[in-house]
Amino acid sequence: MPRPLPILLALLALANAPAPLRADEGMWTFDNLPLKQLKEKYGFVPDQAWLDHVRLSAIHFGGASGSFVSPDGLVLTNHHVGRGAVQRLSSKEKDYIKNGFLAATREEELKVPNLTLRTLMAMENVTERVRKAVKAGATEKDAAKQRLAELDAAKAEVEKKTGLSCDAVTLYQGGEYWIYGYKRHTDVRLVAAPEMGIAFFGGDPDNFTYPRHNLDVCLFRVYEDGKPYRPPHFLNWAEGGLKAGDLTFVVGHPGRTARLQTYAQMLYERDTAIPNGLKSSGRLRDVLMEYSARGAEQARQVTTLIFGVENGLKANKGALDGLKDVEAMKAIEKAEKELRARVAADPKLTASTGQSWAKIQGALDKQKAFAKEAMFVGSARSTTLGQALGLVRLADQVALPEAARLSEYRSEASLKSLRTRLSGPSTGMMGMAFNPDQETLMFTRGLEDALKELGPDHAFVKTVLGGKTPAEVAKSAVEGTKLGDAAVRKALVEGGKKAIAESADPMIVLARKIEPEALKLRKKQDDVAAVISEHASRIANARFAVYGKSRYPDATSSLRLSFGPVASYPANGTLIQPFTTFHGLFDRYEGWGGNAARAENGAWTLPQRWLDRKSKLNLDTPFNFVHAVDIIGGNSGSPVVNVRGELVGLIFDGNIESNAGRYFYDARVNRGVSVDARAILESLEKVMDAGHLVKEIRGK
Repeated sequence: MPRPLPILLALLALANAPAPLRADEGMWTFDNLPLKQLKEKYGFVPDQAWLDHVRLSAIHFGGASGSFVSPDGLVLTNHHVGRGAVQRLSSKEKDYIKNGFLAATREEELKVPNLTLRTLMAMENVTERVRKAVKAGATEKDAAKQRLAELDAAKAEVEKKTGLSCDAVTLYQGGEYWIYGYKRHTDVRLVAAPEMGIAFFGGDPDNFTYPRHNLDVCLFRVYEDGKPYRPPHFLNWAEGGLKAGDLTFVVGHPGRTARLQTYAQMLYERDTAIPNGLKSSGRLRDVLMEYSARGAEQARQVTTLIFGVENGLKANKGALDGLKDVEAMKAIEKAEKELRARVAADPKLTASTGQSWAKIQGALDKQKAFAKEAMFVGSARSTTLGQALGLVRLADQVALPEAARLSEYRSEASLKSLRTRLSGPSTGMMGMAFNPDQETLMFTRGLEDALKELGPDHAFVKTVLGGKTPAEVAKSAVEGTKLGDAAVRKALVEGGKKAIAESADPMIVLARKIEPEALKLRKKQDDVAAVISEHASRIANARFAVYGKSRYPDATSSLRLSFGPVASYPANGTLIQPFTTFHGLFDRYEGWGGNAARAENGAWTLPQRWLDRKSKLNLDTPFNFVHAVDIIGGNSGSPVVNVRGELVGLIFDGNIESNAGRYFYDARVNRGVSVDARAILESLEKVMDAGHLVKEIRGK
């Protein structure tokens, strides 16, 4: 559908003006904030103490975000972020997803296996060091290896110097390189989680929409040396609430945007990558639904997985719709043509970057040729076969000279991480215990899809099936494997190439057979990635030369700061309200017929205690709100703070219009959706019997 004229004009204006940015666009790194823009528009400039406080209160929660909210290490994030941990702690007898969880005392808090949280403590710019490591005349592949080797060395040095756990962070498509140092928190315990029915009220139909009424909240606690951790910084709860127009800040870890990609890369994602991903995710959802239909216990096991897959499907469909917006894409193409013209007018830039767009296009053409193959060659949806392939490849790569290894097998830190992951205590989906019935079904359907899409004569299909049916191969491999036992996998990791070669485990046997084909594909992918990485870096440097460092980098799951006011937006021929309330929650419940109706598989049903305690609630309390902040997946669980650095909300979603934000920002309608801090306290105290947590949060 064509965009309304005001949106089109806004996009065209943005495309033609690289600096300063319009509206409140941007996921800014803490070293490069638009302070002038903040001062001119809002009359507020955060000082270094404010920035350090919110940074050190923030938490990297795996692929999402969180924050410390008490002096005793209490951590706030979304229910959908913590749901995997809650699922792992649940059982047939104790379903904490359905019924919720509350630790009435510290002794009742449940330790979550295999959960590590991180706080960003230090950042070091190593761009010049990495650039100098690339030798003159190096090929794209050699240049990529040299950069990665230097990044690995820099990372190891910072880790040794600081004792922190470090990540190498690439910004601006390779225009900058940083080392981020984190403090790791490995003793994490579940404190409180509401019932799924209120945390995800509205279910998939309401996902990525607004108005919303979700208590998408989960509380954990970090321990150190067996005692509650005392974080040097944590967010105080705001005493006063937000109102429309108030400035908000989001401190979190947005996962991935692609706004600095070339126009050709966006077309590739529109025509190939996203459609392939949607097909794959659709197949995964179908097989999970098939398993869920086997019974109540099977449904409990995969409910969280199904919600995650459906969330990804909706997000990717929205991103695809953005790429199909003709006028928006014209604006993006026009901006790229302007940059290319500026490069062509500068002999120095022409020499370094003039051919970069064509080089990237050539790499994408090669990638397209094996895109379908890349969907199937490998684990075929079997978690255990994926583990087996990892074990085989680790042993093979370590046996090679360091320079000949794939990139992730070169540094000692990477090898240590891989060994830990492969020999860890869980092997099932979502980190849950090995489930033979689920694994057999997933593997069977994965092999059936590979057979259908690649054909019986494809080398991978012929090798893995060996003349048998997918069901026969899956049943035999799953029934015979011992890889569900962490001790077995640990022994294979420690035994190296000899242990792998001598193993008779059917999954290891299969992995040994298919690894040559999988490795061949992986090397093709590496070749393409090297070209794209090299020339994206050159384009980034050209953009710096032309426009300066006035833009923010694409999201990379590294810590960012976004900002914007609580703001309505136009939709459905009207304006969408900035706040919802508890009144609206119960109105929506009644409007769909209540629990008896179970509309849309119970999307708008409520847990019984929420009905029983309705009279205790102040129904005027704001529940969710929308604000004009630039966010993306990975921001889930991000704290929302005011100008005083106090917590006023918790990001849990974006509206449906925000999904195009992977590729461009539409200031008129792009909104973040958050739980109001007032609703969290109201719910904890009056419904969840968690008055002790309210006192802790309020410092009483």
